[in-house]
Amino acid sequence: MSARDWIEKDFYAELGVPPDASTDEIKKAYRKLARELHPDANPGDAKAEARFKAVSEAYGVLSDAEKRKQYDEARRLFAGGAFRPGGGGFGGFGTGGGFDFGDLLGGASGGSGGIGDLLGGLFGRRGGAGAANRPKRGADVETEVHIDFLDAVRGATVPLRLTSPASCGTCGGTGARPGTAPRACPGCGGSGLVTRNQGAFAFSEPCRDCRGTGQIIDDPCLECAGEGVSTRTRTLTVRIPAGVDDGQRIRLAGQGEPGRNGAPAGDLYVRVHVDPHHVFGRSGHDLTITVPVTFPELVMGTTLTVPTLDGKVSVRVPAGTASGRVLRVRGRGVPRRGGGSGDLLVTLRVDVPRDLDEKAKEALEAYAAATKDHDPRAGLAALLEHGKG
Repeated sequence: MSARDWIEKDFYAELGVPPDASTDEIKKAYRKLARELHPDANPGDAKAEARFKAVSEAYGVLSDAEKRKQYDEARRLFAGGAFRPGGGGFGGFGTGGGFDFGDLLGGASGGSGGIGDLLGGLFGRRGGAGAANRPKRGADVETEVHIDFLDAVRGATVPLRLTSPASCGTCGGTGARPGTAPRACPGCGGSGLVTRNQGAFAFSEPCRDCRGTGQIIDDPCLECAGEGVSTRTRTLTVRIPAGVDDGQRIRLAGQGEPGRNGAPAGDLYVRVHVDPHHVFGRSGHDLTITVPVTFPELVMGTTLTVPTLDGKVSVRVPAGTASGRVLRVRGRGVPRRGGGSGDLLVTLRVDVPRDLDEKAKEALEAYAAATKDHDPRAGLAALLEHGKG
């Protein structure tokens, strides 16, 4: 069965079921037609034999969930016969437009991304001859590193010891002993696939002689046993940029698993875990710190000396400042990638003493008597009354 035939046939019509038929309905229709059209029940009837093959062909596609999905997708693409030779011509591919139906089936020539890739599973092509030897980019690798809070803010260079697959250093990734080279597999002609015919169908499967690689290695490399890849432990130097956040990933291009058949290696992703600081916190590019203050300092105002990551700063507290207020110190936060830095956010919190001596108690009682007419909860009561109305 060719790609052209497959696209032009209506397998649902062959079985007499609607396109939304269930698996059980498709099976039931096939069994009924198979009994009626089987060659044993119609000896010498060429027409019945042809119909039996067509029904079997349709059932072979529609009974397989993956093949049915591919078939339905292709039918939607080719709805109305737009892409058929001589047919209406979607996007200018019409009669006389020089349209080659084979070009549409890109996989037939070993390319990728064409409709041939979509249909390859049904025709046993899997992207065409030589697909097994097509260059394949190496897989990406991810690892983790723990760094100090200050290193995350300022940036650091961290040595990373990594054990992962890498291109064999002895054979250069060929899998063959140095001085020798692999040869094309005679069983599959170097394609990595062999085709087997079963009735009306042709199925492709990986070549058993070369395990689907398309190559035979007569004298394998002793280090990698012919795989071309060996597990090695290597030490990399990772530059952690200033301002990296907890959980952020850093990409090291080309440091992942090696590619196959000359393809580039994958990438290495380093996920950074930042240990918390005992004084500072972080909110984006802003550093945070909570500073204890006394009640008189808030009432009368004061100037505080506050630590930062690179020294100390003076912060003015205005008279009448409430506990919990946040004061902002510009430019003393985490560096931004594009330049500049975030801010230092200073939260003021009243420190309430647990024990007072007699002198302190007397002073506090005198303060309470002097401010007895001030009710800090009066506004709350007024809000409650207003809510009732």
